[in-house]
Amino acid sequence: MPLTISQDGLERIMHARHHDPFEVLGAHAVELNGRQAVAIRAFLPYTQQVWAVLHDGAEHALERVPNTDFFEAVIPLPDRDAVAAFFAAGGAAAAYQLRRVEKDGEELLLADPYSFLPVLGDLDLQLFSQGAHYRTYNRLGAQIITHQGVTGVAFAVWAPNAQRVSVIGDFNRWDGRVHPMRVRGGSGVWELFIPGLGEGALYKYEIKTQHDALLQKTDPQGFYAEMRPKTASIVWDIGKHVWQDDAWLARRPRRDLLREPLTIYEVHLGSWMRVPETNGYLTYRDLAHKLGDYVQQQGYTHIELLPITEHPLDLSWGYQVTGYFAPTSRFGTPDDFQYFVDHLHQLGIGVIMDWVPAHFPKNDNGLAMFDGSALYEYADSRLGEHLEWGTKVFNWARTEVQQFLINSALFWLDKYHIDGLRVDAVASMLYRDYARTEWLPNEHGGRENLEAIAFLQHMNERTHSEFPGTFTCAEESTSFPAVSRPVYLGGLGFTFKWNMGWMHDTLDYISLDPVYRKYHHNKTTFGLMYAFSENFILPISHDEVVHLKRSLINKMPGDFWQQFANTRLYLGFMWTHPGKKLLFMGQDFGQWGEWNEDRSLDWHLTGFEPHQKLQRWVADLNRLCRAEPALYQQDFNWEGFEWIDANAWENSVLAYIRKAQDPADHLVVVCNFTPVVRHGYRLGVPGLATYREALNSDSEYYFGSNVGNAGALVAEPRPWQNQPCSVTLTLPPLATVVLKPERA
Repeated sequence: MPLTISQDGLERIMHARHHDPFEVLGAHAVELNGRQAVAIRAFLPYTQQVWAVLHDGAEHALERVPNTDFFEAVIPLPDRDAVAAFFAAGGAAAAYQLRRVEKDGEELLLADPYSFLPVLGDLDLQLFSQGAHYRTYNRLGAQIITHQGVTGVAFAVWAPNAQRVSVIGDFNRWDGRVHPMRVRGGSGVWELFIPGLGEGALYKYEIKTQHDALLQKTDPQGFYAEMRPKTASIVWDIGKHVWQDDAWLARRPRRDLLREPLTIYEVHLGSWMRVPETNGYLTYRDLAHKLGDYVQQQGYTHIELLPITEHPLDLSWGYQVTGYFAPTSRFGTPDDFQYFVDHLHQLGIGVIMDWVPAHFPKNDNGLAMFDGSALYEYADSRLGEHLEWGTKVFNWARTEVQQFLINSALFWLDKYHIDGLRVDAVASMLYRDYARTEWLPNEHGGRENLEAIAFLQHMNERTHSEFPGTFTCAEESTSFPAVSRPVYLGGLGFTFKWNMGWMHDTLDYISLDPVYRKYHHNKTTFGLMYAFSENFILPISHDEVVHLKRSLINKMPGDFWQQFANTRLYLGFMWTHPGKKLLFMGQDFGQWGEWNEDRSLDWHLTGFEPHQKLQRWVADLNRLCRAEPALYQQDFNWEGFEWIDANAWENSVLAYIRKAQDPADHLVVVCNFTPVVRHGYRLGVPGLATYREALNSDSEYYFGSNVGNAGALVAEPRPWQNQPCSVTLTLPPLATVVLKPERA
């Protein structure tokens, strides 16, 4: 049988060098010896025999080209009309199937991947090329679809500088010759529909670079991946879960978290709790119930997850991401993570996740040099390398890269109902000279990364507009202006910013022996100089309890009792200070050891009275925060805060008022940072009222010494500390006391 293609075309298919395999493979109208015909061609390296099965049931054997794995059948037809009728016979369905007998004897009947029309439409490609496609996660990656009447998987990946891209997997013996993809014009997107594939198939992309190197890459938009150290992507249908959180989602757009209580429990899922017998991981479903019950018991409004996006190295805590669209397989499937979020929403708990667009690792299977070129990263190492982290920096000047990351952000809000994104390492994105000795200035000669700023603004605008009620938070450690101000006012557009300055100042202060605290009193008050310049979250995060920094309780000076007292005092100060709250796991029950990502928290400590009562104190702080509008309605303006006495440095005492929108609704807070009991302490208050203790961290209920003011404190019309009235109280040692007025 004479070949209907050139020898060159045959060899390019056999050696996987053809830029457009559809030009050769599949069914083609041909003219042979003056007659019209249809040639059906297939390259099948692991097949003994193959037949084309037409819609009318007729079978035509494909003949093997000698000494190759290339097969062809030529079907003579009377005229051009008959050829047209052949291709129209299936209507919208596949034109034919291939019945194959494999070399191991297995028989298969599947449609030919090279008989299908493209999946991606012109609008998809146009929007993608413009960087304006905000649902690429519905089109790229591995999508289980029905195409031309056949169910299979549509693969699509962006690799504009590749010579050739193939889908490889357990279904084709990881052989890049079997399923080469087609490139779609100038978009740089390669695609291929493979019929018969379904959920659970393992796959990667084999990329032939311009320098003839062969790379095997994980799908950048894959939904699921193998458990490390394996690196294949896994085909998965992420639309199966039946969500039960409709009530939560219906309320969310109407909420205003700037004026609501927000207390966040920061969690690393891999070490919150382990299986005791094996030190193995709990599953997402186990964690949904165990963690959900604990968070509900403690009264937090939200949890924040250290990155659960797929990552290869446990020691990175998830901050070196290889799967920007895949929840890590350490704890289960994508369905399991959807169950986790759904269950927490049903308990009334919001879910925030850490999201890392600042950098990515250099793993061979990941984004680095993805198609043999600096595709996702800056090509110049003075911009494209984070030397201190050993990672790559995204090229935010490239529209496709911005689009990729914005789609990742939207994906988690859309497909997993995530309520908020905490963006890691924002400072490293904002400045071109961040942690660098060599760097390139921007077009104006400055150090700001203008394209990263534009990306952050764009990302915040899209997330807020497309998913109202969700929020973003910046971990930003510099004084960059207007981080949490709207883009239309010149800000970056984040909802919140972590207050790193407050955290470092106050931790430095509370770590001092009380005898020295009066010399550093300004560390407790300085935060109020800028407290309302941003929408701040006050964090005691994972970064503060590792790497020889010691756990929160272990930072505290003094004996055993004083360490607990100082911890309660500090958390009381934090919870009554303007700003929303975040506390890392283990600190709320006084874990002594530093956090270790490879083992469970020391839950056995909660069986001992001091730890149990510290845990109770945090739970009651959360309940007070929920119950008292004065502690949340005006966190971000001066109307919600007033100093009574910021200058009692000799005694290391702070006193202030927290106010709700109704100024008559207020709380008076006093913090004594020394172990000295102060009897007959006169304190200015805003009006004549009876003040009662709403909380006292020195109560024996919290393992305190039980010094306090059990009776009512009746205000006198005696001006004091710039207040019209005053009360006389007993100030407990190392304690935070919250007073609430009772009015007739």
